[in-house]
Amino acid sequence: MTGPGSQESIDAARRRGDAALAGHAGDEPAARSLLGDPDPEVRATALGALVRMGRATPEDSRVALADPDPITRRRACELGATLPGAHFARLLEDPDPAVIEAACFAAGEVCDALAVPALVRIASTHVDALCRESAVAALGAIGVLEGLPAVLAGLDDKPQIRRRAVIALAAIESPESDAALRRCLEDRDWQVRQAAEDLLGITTGDG
Repeated sequence: MTGPGSQESIDAARRRGDAALAGHAGDEPAARSLLGDPDPEVRATALGALVRMGRATPEDSRVALADPDPITRRRACELGATLPGAHFARLLEDPDPAVIEAACFAAGEVCDALAVPALVRIASTHVDALCRESAVAALGAIGVLEGLPAVLAGLDDKPQIRRRAVIALAAIESPESDAALRRCLEDRDWQVRQAAEDLLGITTGDG
């Protein structure tokens, strides 16, 4: 049995606890001993422990980002800029949407301009709304003009993506950005309107 109550599951939970404790205690050997654990959540926790104590290496990053399990790959992306020597752009092509979402976040956090074409594609065409939202946010964090068309397209997407797009527009200096922000003052979602008002320094009394 491998269900939640199985001995295998109980043992994996114990090892995850050991990995987390190693991070708090600064016990690098203990954390490293769990990087190759058969359970992906243990491997992910061990990587986080090494990052916490400042002992993760670029090789640790490379191995985690190439892990066969999406749980570990996603956790590596979630560590973002704290993961030394990491290159997240290739995970923007990952088969798992949860990994792509986290990779978008990471690419934005490290301001990887080389990731912009992939972020534009994800923001514009990905079927998963969370991936589109994360890509729009990353394009705003990077703040280059090449990302502007995809951010503008985000203003016609779901409300949560429109909210992200409003914030992203403020980071991309362009007359088109300013004009789009003003159009957002008429958005049907009050949070989009509020975000646009805040960024433009306008009080309309609507909300």
